[in-house]
Amino acid sequence: MNTQEEIKEMVRQKYSEIALQDKAINSSCCCGAGGCSTEVYTIMSEEYNELSGYNPDADLGLGCGLPTQFAKIKKGDTVIDLGSGAGNDCFVARAEAGDSGKVIGIDFTEAMIKKARANAEKLGFNNVEFRRGDIEKMPVTSNIADVVVSNCVLNLVPDKQAVFAEIYRVLKPGGHFSISDIVLTGTLPAKIRSAAEMYAGCVASAIDKEAYLSYISDAGFKNMAIQKDKPIVVPDDILKNYLDADEIATYKASDTVIHSITVYAEKLKCDAYSGCC
Repeated sequence: MNTQEEIKEMVRQKYSEIALQDKAINSSCCCGAGGCSTEVYTIMSEEYNELSGYNPDADLGLGCGLPTQFAKIKKGDTVIDLGSGAGNDCFVARAEAGDSGKVIGIDFTEAMIKKARANAEKLGFNNVEFRRGDIEKMPVTSNIADVVVSNCVLNLVPDKQAVFAEIYRVLKPGGHFSISDIVLTGTLPAKIRSAAEMYAGCVASAIDKEAYLSYISDAGFKNMAIQKDKPIVVPDDILKNYLDADEIATYKASDTVIHSITVYAEKLKCDAYSGCC
């Protein structure tokens, strides 16, 4: 069994490799982590082309939703993007927050930070910055963000409770988040889960949907809502890399479903943490 640090190092190494490639992955593996199949399936990612601020150089095809589309970002907002990669969601968030807003991207992969900073420099943005750090212990002060977004990142983090506690800490009273992520209903076959961890794919460290939502409530968030819920069907040409024919049939007959969800929740203006009551 991989330890939390081993899983994080596996993810860091894989995403460093992706950052150093010239093109978006958009491969058959979840979240774009390559190595599973020669045939291309964009089974997780969604199209950003119609969103203001989209920059193709920053789109590595690693997401599983469009959290910035649902994030209710206003002009002048301070936005934090967790697991910011090459900057895709940060640049879309900047289009919403405007010149008077501020966007902070956090990523623990040095190669991704360098790529994102280069993209921001090319675009001439002086209100978008990228910080290297762990989203379980963010390099930002408390009560700073109006909005937190993240796209297919928390599922890769072993300690999700710590991340939601950190999101609560950095949000201003009255702030909110919109996060796209991968969750499960049912149990994945061990062969798929171990392979996903090996490839740092989207279902590595993904957990049960209800458990995921309970972590949000336990962190103190209110008015939680599922903004989008999309079942993900894994094609047979991916499954056959890990399962034999009988195992594929058993898996497809089970009630296990991989979901891409976008979830919203708020930190109330007046609570024990903010001290305003």
